[in-house]
Amino acid sequence: MSKNVFTEMDGKFSGNDKFQNEGANYFNPEAFKELVHARRSIRKFSSEKIPDAVVDECIDMALLAPNSSNLQTWEFYRIKSEQVKKDIVYACFSQPAAATASELIVCVARPSKWRDHCKQMLETFKALPVETPKSAIVYYSKLAPFVYTVGFLNSLTPLKWIFNTIVGIFKVVPREPISSFGLALWSIKSCALAAENLMLAFRAHGFDTCPMEGFDSHRVKKAMGLKGDARIVMIVGAGKRADGGAYGPRVRFPREQFIRTI
Repeated sequence: MSKNVFTEMDGKFSGNDKFQNEGANYFNPEAFKELVHARRSIRKFSSEKIPDAVVDECIDMALLAPNSSNLQTWEFYRIKSEQVKKDIVYACFSQPAAATASELIVCVARPSKWRDHCKQMLETFKALPVETPKSAIVYYSKLAPFVYTVGFLNSLTPLKWIFNTIVGIFKVVPREPISSFGLALWSIKSCALAAENLMLAFRAHGFDTCPMEGFDSHRVKKAMGLKGDARIVMIVGAGKRADGGAYGPRVRFPREQFIRTI
């Protein structure tokens, strides 16, 4: 196997041994299966409020989600303002999952934050009580900027496409993202992973959620005062389910329709 910045980041360096088994002994598949089956998209909630401590803990669980390069290009907005909530409900077509929710949490992807967070990672390394491998420092100081920089108005996109096409004939290259659109998609994927953590956390605390993608994103951003590259990934309504909140049985198509073995 040829050496590169990825293969060298294998954790085999001095001072990191005590973290190698972190979480390795956890084993509870039945509890996880029960939790996943218990999560339903609930579209009508009761008037019962969710304690602040529970909301905070669930958001903290969202922040533990895996994300690309650990750059954490996401933001989570807990909507407390009644006026903003009213505006967001309207932007969600006043659907019951938004209108009756005790909590509305807007999950936002912020792809442009990658540069600041690369610098933050490098600063964080300096404060860690363990040695940071040189390859990790190279990754955040050189490789990540090369991969994620797209230039003003995507000026570098054609050049990156040419580079990837030619060099990719001979070796493995990071082909995406090469444009602002690709960068947004890259960030959105990580934010969506966090949203799943958020919903499972609420269910673990006895509350339900509904992830909503049916909304006017322009109106949502305006109501929240968001500008720039902020992408509304989804709006999660949360609360205690009311009678009739589950519209029917969970429907999933046969697994054979989606699972492939190659």
